[in-house]
Amino acid sequence: MSMSWEKLRKEADQLSVSDRLLLVEAMIRSLSDELRTRPEPTEGTLTHLRGILKNDQPSLTDEKVAAMREERLKEKYL
Repeated sequence: MSMSWEKLRKEADQLSVSDRLLLVEAMIRSLSDELRTRPEPTEGTLTHLRGILKNDQPSLTDEKVAAMREERLKEKYL
């Protein structure tokens, strides 16, 4: 049985406080179970992503970033 979000919300509003609390508890348990089954990122993934960003060039200054942004906006709008 499929129910739209709005219809479900309206039905839930008709429940007693204790039944709504039970519904919330069941939903939290369901979400918790689903989220627990997702794999956690590994340390190697984070290290790999950091390695992608690493280069031999010096970091950009705020002024350089502002100039690049201004140049891009001119290209886009002029």
